[in-house]
Amino acid sequence: MSLLPNALTSRSNVVVLGILLMLLGDFMFALNDAMGKWLVATFSVGQVVFIRSIGAFFVLGPMIAKQERGSLFRLERPGLQVLRVVCATADTAFFYAAVVYLPLADVMSFYMAGPIYVAAMSHFLLGERVRWRRWAAILLGFCGVLIMLKPSSAALSLSSAYALVGSITFALVIILSRKLRGTSDTSLVTWQTIGALVVGAVMMIGNWTTPSGLDLGAMLLLGAVSCIAHLLITRALKLAPASTLAPLHYTLLLWAVVFGIIFFGDVPGPRILIGSAIIVLAGLFIFHRQKVVSEVPEESVKTTVP
Repeated sequence: MSLLPNALTSRSNVVVLGILLMLLGDFMFALNDAMGKWLVATFSVGQVVFIRSIGAFFVLGPMIAKQERGSLFRLERPGLQVLRVVCATADTAFFYAAVVYLPLADVMSFYMAGPIYVAAMSHFLLGERVRWRRWAAILLGFCGVLIMLKPSSAALSLSSAYALVGSITFALVIILSRKLRGTSDTSLVTWQTIGALVVGAVMMIGNWTTPSGLDLGAMLLLGAVSCIAHLLITRALKLAPASTLAPLHYTLLLWAVVFGIIFFGDVPGPRILIGSAIIVLAGLFIFHRQKVVSEVPEESVKTTVP
């Protein structure tokens, strides 16, 4: 019996580590997003995604070299791996396509619905039980999305649609990362980077602008920052349940507002503020109900860090 408290403490410490890694990863993503918005103002989305992916291999290269030979190609559940690569690549492409025309905070407000989508999809894809109160909060969150989207023939913009679809693929990446937690972080991030590299190469055909040394360095740095953020969040999702970590993505909105004001002079409008407030409140309620009605499943948390 004396071993039980130690085991519980160990699991709790691992969950806390997952939370800290998620917070750091979200900050890195917000920095990546601000850099990306600055770059797509001058260069095509495809070119930024392509060079960004090359920059990521400055981080991934040494990690790949340390892996056992052939381990990169020995993957669990190949179908889900391919789906995750597709979703992660779509998430990146749609995000940069959206920030070309929309303020950073506006785009991130759409992405704040990610926890809402995760909660809804977790019921069907992760077997997590969602009761009526959380379903009500999910529906409220969708109302917040509709307020921001303002879906009418006159107001619905292609950029808003990009942000909406990107936020859905973002949520799918979270779900799939949780299901594929047996795959190494290096393999997960390497394959999604390769996917972005290929798609970026196709998208930049006919849209190449020769960058200066500073711009090239910025795009390569963008890849390194993004890769580190992906690695942090991928590891966090292996240490703590998706339903626990998902609400932490709301810190992205805070950083997006701060960076948007400082670097671009963008201040969110009333519609975005109201919609995002509804989404955040709905997401926090979902997080609260998750804590009230369930405990962390033992199989969902690793007790040691490999």
